[in-house]
Amino acid sequence: MARLAGKVAFITGAGIGIGRATAIAFAREGACLALADIAAGTAEETAHLATGGPQAPLALRCDVTDPDSISAAIAAAEKHFGKLDVLHNNAGGSTMQDGSVIDASLDEFWRVIKLDLFGTVLGCRFGIPALIRAGGGSVINMSSNLALMGIAGRDFYSAAKGGVASLTRALAVTHGKDRVRVNALAPSVTLTPRVRGLLAGNDALAKLAQSHLLGLGEAEDVANAALYLASDESRVVTGTIMRVDSGVTIS
Repeated sequence: MARLAGKVAFITGAGIGIGRATAIAFAREGACLALADIAAGTAEETAHLATGGPQAPLALRCDVTDPDSISAAIAAAEKHFGKLDVLHNNAGGSTMQDGSVIDASLDEFWRVIKLDLFGTVLGCRFGIPALIRAGGGSVINMSSNLALMGIAGRDFYSAAKGGVASLTRALAVTHGKDRVRVNALAPSVTLTPRVRGLLAGNDALAKLAQSHLLGLGEAEDVANAALYLASDESRVVTGTIMRVDSGVTIS
């Protein structure tokens, strides 16, 4: 039997990178998919690629930083498929404007906090009640190896992803009684198109990439970890920050 047979998954940031790879992996394992992205066209492109599920994926435009937008998207997914079993808060990302807490623009701080941390808060705020209505389910947040180690020049992104890690543990405790598991993935440098661009111009990230024990990971490596957390194979796993980092946090 397919590992996600009978499950409905809502994925934010589904239009590119890790989100797209996760959608393809989930569809291959039999999930129904609600694919949310701020760029509706990219979500639709992913929907055409994510084949294998029992129903056609639902592509939705969604701004995870806007409470009304993400609330409406989750409600649309639940109405369309009848329930929600998996919530993957994948949308996020850093920029080259990050840097030292002393020198980097405060606009960048608020951008990354709003997207990476507040966006995850909103996804959980509106998505967890849907999981509870379904009798339980799995929340998969996106933290980062930078929440687990220090690296110069990514101060604001590190703060945001550290917040996601702490939020994940707190929600796991709060919602265990509801049969809702809450975990987070902590990837390191993952070779999405966006990250390839960042590597090209950032000496600190390039140095970090060289310290990976098994080489740099691809989006599919993170998607496979998400697949495990979405499936019943991880039914007693909660409150975990799962490293998908090629050993960089121990090297």
